[in-house]
Amino acid sequence: MSAEQTPARVAPTGDPGAVTRRLLIDGTLVEAERTFPSTNPATGEIVGYAPDASLAQGEAAIEAARRAFDETSWATDATFRAHCLDQFHRALLDNVEELRELTIAEAGSTLQLTKAGQLEDPIKIVRYYADLLPTFPMTEDLGAIEFNGQQHRRWVEKEAAGVVAAIVAYNYPTQLALAKLAPALAAGCTVVLKAAPDTPLVTLALGELIARHTDIPAGVVNVVSSTDVAIGEQLTTHPDVDVVTFTGSTVVGRKIMAAASGTLKRVFLELGGKSALILLDDADYKSTALFAAFGITIHAGQGCALTSRLLVPRKDHDAVVELVAASMARVRVGDPGAPKTYMGPLISERQRDKVDAMVQRAVAAGAKLVTGGEKIDPGFFYKPTLLAGVDPDSEIAQDEVFGPVLAVIPFDDDDDAVRIANNSVYGLSGGVFSADEQRALAVARRIRTGTFAVNGGNYFAADAPFGGYKQSGIGREMGVAGLEEFLERKTLAAV
Repeated sequence: MSAEQTPARVAPTGDPGAVTRRLLIDGTLVEAERTFPSTNPATGEIVGYAPDASLAQGEAAIEAARRAFDETSWATDATFRAHCLDQFHRALLDNVEELRELTIAEAGSTLQLTKAGQLEDPIKIVRYYADLLPTFPMTEDLGAIEFNGQQHRRWVEKEAAGVVAAIVAYNYPTQLALAKLAPALAAGCTVVLKAAPDTPLVTLALGELIARHTDIPAGVVNVVSSTDVAIGEQLTTHPDVDVVTFTGSTVVGRKIMAAASGTLKRVFLELGGKSALILLDDADYKSTALFAAFGITIHAGQGCALTSRLLVPRKDHDAVVELVAASMARVRVGDPGAPKTYMGPLISERQRDKVDAMVQRAVAAGAKLVTGGEKIDPGFFYKPTLLAGVDPDSEIAQDEVFGPVLAVIPFDDDDDAVRIANNSVYGLSGGVFSADEQRALAVARRIRTGTFAVNGGNYFAADAPFGGYKQSGIGREMGVAGLEEFLERKTLAAV
């Protein structure tokens, strides 16, 4: 693919203003007339500047994706697509340290987390689809039927769905981008990827790697960043876009679904969650308390699938709260680039203020503040927070906080725990701990969520479908199911 060859520079953490990025449109790295700053949430310093794309540039990106889909062999040449995904995977590995530094600086991710879900694990998604593509069945034989005295052969062919608008959130920018980009490209789609305004630089870096290190044709991948909400509206309403895939809040997801309805686009949404971790009365309380405390503080609680409600037997509520508080005190908060730091900052002052306001309202409504509930300066840090005796119908138990806040809710028996866990508009994830696996599985199968962990089991991997029930979304990312989100099915018959 053609690209302007001026090398981009990824600045190390603490080198404010040195990172420069460009849009990728129709195979060329281009600048915008305006830029906007990206801030290091641990220090408040500017990491660098991202191009603030105009509507005209958004239109150009969509036109390039449409042309590449309609006029090149990308959608039909699976062997070439696998080759390009292999190149992309190698480019990601070759540049992983630069991407790591940028992810720490821009997203506030800890160093530990970049070795898992923030960076190294997402890179495996590209490898997964590169390996899956050569063996994935793009046809399905339905056999023959007799009609009017003749045998009619029937089969299904799977085809790329078309032009994809992929809009990602700020919390796990590389994970979210690659979980959309890799299967869409494997399916033969072309893509306009829109970065989150809070973490644009690392997403734009993916576009630069594609431009410089792969044979992906011009227009197949376009990457834009903008602070203008009109760009998102353009992507979700444009007649040349066939599929919209979005990760973010349920509120915005509803708006996207409504906007896309005008042209009946396929919509795939990965939205919010209010997941429950259920502690049954035969479980090891101490280990579960540790799991709950460290689980809610991963990436400062900025994860849609984190278990932000802890359901505990009513008779042992106070004892469990003490154990969780002791575990929270062990969470090391600080410089995300330090090797031993477990929890870094929230993404912005705006998000920290939102989290703090929800905590204060919860206390005013009757929840007991056991620990936390405090801002930590400088940067946008918030102390790990534990709320006890929470009403299951209260705001803090029903609404997504997206911060390091755990609400402890008492229950009476297994049926009551299931009822409380399902008492949510969300249905993304959850977990249960019990000494009896069959009892735990019986509870797990009654919870209306798309993912679930039994006794701390980890389901999250490139080959495992991820998504939610109810208002946590529509569709699945990753795995074979993630590829099929970007495929159409054509049924054919011949005599």
